[in-house]
Amino acid sequence: MSVYLPPQFQKAGTILQVTVAYGTSPDATALQWMKKEQTADKRMPYLFSQCQAIHARSIVPCMDTPSVKSTYEAEVTVPTGMTCLMSAIGQGSKGDDDTTTFFYKQPVAIPSYLIAIVVGCLEKRDISDRCAVWAEPSVVDKAHWEFAETEDILASAEEIAGKYIWGRYDMVCLPPSFPFGGMENPCLTFLTPTLIAGDRSLVSVIAHEIAHSWSGNLVTNSSWEHFWLNEGFTMFIERKICGRLVSEDYRQFMAFNGWTNSLIPAVYEQFTPTHQFTKLIQDHTNVDPDVAFSCVPYEKGSALLFYLEQKLGGSEIFEAYLKDYLKTFAHQAIDSWQWKDHLYKYFADQKEVLDTVNFDLWFNGVGMPPEKPNYGQSMVEACEVLLKKWLAADESTVGDITSEDYYAMQPLQQIELLSQLWQHDPPIEHYKLDALNKLYKLNDSQNSELLLNWLRLCIKSKWEECIPKALDFVNSQGRLKFCRPIYRDLAQWPIANKKARDVYLKGRSQMHPITAEMIAKDLHIRHSTHTVCF
Repeated sequence: MSVYLPPQFQKAGTILQVTVAYGTSPDATALQWMKKEQTADKRMPYLFSQCQAIHARSIVPCMDTPSVKSTYEAEVTVPTGMTCLMSAIGQGSKGDDDTTTFFYKQPVAIPSYLIAIVVGCLEKRDISDRCAVWAEPSVVDKAHWEFAETEDILASAEEIAGKYIWGRYDMVCLPPSFPFGGMENPCLTFLTPTLIAGDRSLVSVIAHEIAHSWSGNLVTNSSWEHFWLNEGFTMFIERKICGRLVSEDYRQFMAFNGWTNSLIPAVYEQFTPTHQFTKLIQDHTNVDPDVAFSCVPYEKGSALLFYLEQKLGGSEIFEAYLKDYLKTFAHQAIDSWQWKDHLYKYFADQKEVLDTVNFDLWFNGVGMPPEKPNYGQSMVEACEVLLKKWLAADESTVGDITSEDYYAMQPLQQIELLSQLWQHDPPIEHYKLDALNKLYKLNDSQNSELLLNWLRLCIKSKWEECIPKALDFVNSQGRLKFCRPIYRDLAQWPIANKKARDVYLKGRSQMHPITAEMIAKDLHIRHSTHTVCF
C-alpha cells in the first residue's frame, strides 16, 4: 500500500493524520475463529490472534516487521456477555443489551507482531495489584491456582532486568488449539492450557514470558534472522529467575536440560547438523519465519550467553552487564552486530578474553555451538543413577526397582530421565516400558512435557500399545512443541503412519492455521493457507 503525500505535507517535521479504511478476510492467518463447541465450556464462540511472526499483515495494514514500532488504541465491539482483551491497557467499556464496546490503549511503542486480541466467555481472577489471569469459567480457578506465583516471578525478574514498564501483567489461558506454550503479548500474555499440570511444575513458561517484557518487547530483534536476540536472552533471563526462586543448581540443570533435551534433538533430528536453520544468524531470503522456527535460537542463544557469563567473571558481573544492555537498547530494534559492539564496549577491559570467543562460528556456524558451557551436574547425577538402574535391569530384576528415587526428583529431572532413556541406543525393551508405565503412572501424567518425552520414548521403541495414547495426545491440544515431534515420529513408523495422517486430516479444521500448515509439511500433505496482504 502506498500513500501519496501532497507537496504541502512533504516538508520535514510536518505532522498529518492518515485514515485507512480496510477489511480483513475470514481466512486471515493471524486469527482463529472458534465455534462454541470448540471451547472448553461450549457457551460462546471464541477468537484469538497470533501475529508472530508475519501474520499481523493479515488483519491490519501495517509495517509487518519487528524493526518498526508504534503505539496503538482500539475500540472493539462484541456481543454483550462476551469479553474482549488486548495487548494493551484497558480503558473501560460501555454497552447495552446487544453489544459492548471495549476501549484499549498501548502507550508503549511495540512491533506489529505484538498486536493481540482475545474475545470469548472469560472470567478474571486477581493475583496481585498488577497481575491477573483470565480463562473460561471452568478453567479459571485451576489457572489461578497454577499461576498464583506470578507476582513473585515478576518481582524476581525486576531484580535482574530492571523496572517493569508495561503497567499490568495479565495472562489469558487460551483453548487447547493455541500453538505455543506462551506468547509474550505486552500487558496480556497468552498461555496454553497444557501448562496446567496441577502441581505448578511448568510455571517456568511464566518466567519465560515475563522475561520477554525486557528481551523482545522492550529490546527487539530488528529482523527474524536475529531471532536469538529475543529468545536466547529470554531463555537466559528465565533461568536466572528460576535460579533465584529455586536454586542456582536448578538454573544450571535447566540450562543443561535445554542443551541435551532441546538443542541436540533440534540439530540432529528436526534439521541436520549442516542445515542452515541451525545457525544463530539465519538467512531468511524468501523464507517464511514460521518454517525456520525451532528451539535453536532459544537454546543456542542462551548457551552463548551462559558461556560468556562464565568467561567474563560470573553471574553478578554479567547481570550488571545485562541491565546495561537492556537500558541501552530500550525501545529499539537491533541486530547481532549492534549487540556485539555493545558487549565489547561494556567489557572493554576484558577485550582479550572476548577475542578468544569465535563469534563468527557462534553466529554463522551450522550444527551445535563451537563451545559447550560448563553446566553444574549436581542434579544430573540423580538422573544418571536411576538411568543406570533401568539400563542394567533385565526381565528378572526390573521388578526390584522402586518408585522412591523417581518421586524424590524435581519434575524437570523426571523429564530428563525419560529423555536420556529416549536417547539411548538400542531402544528400550518393551518389558521395561511396561514396567516404567506401571511404576510411575506415566500414561496418566498431567505434565505435558513429561508425557511428550514418555511417548517419544515409546514410539522409538516401536511399542504398539502407545499409539492410541500418542494420537489422543496430539488430538487433545495444538501446541507445536508437542504435536510436531509426535507426528514426525509416528510418520516414520510404518504401522502408525496412516493412523497419524488420518487423525491429522480429520482434525486439521480445528487446528490453528500455523499448526495445521507446519504438521502438513512434516507429513508431506498438501496444505493451503490464505494470507491477506496490504
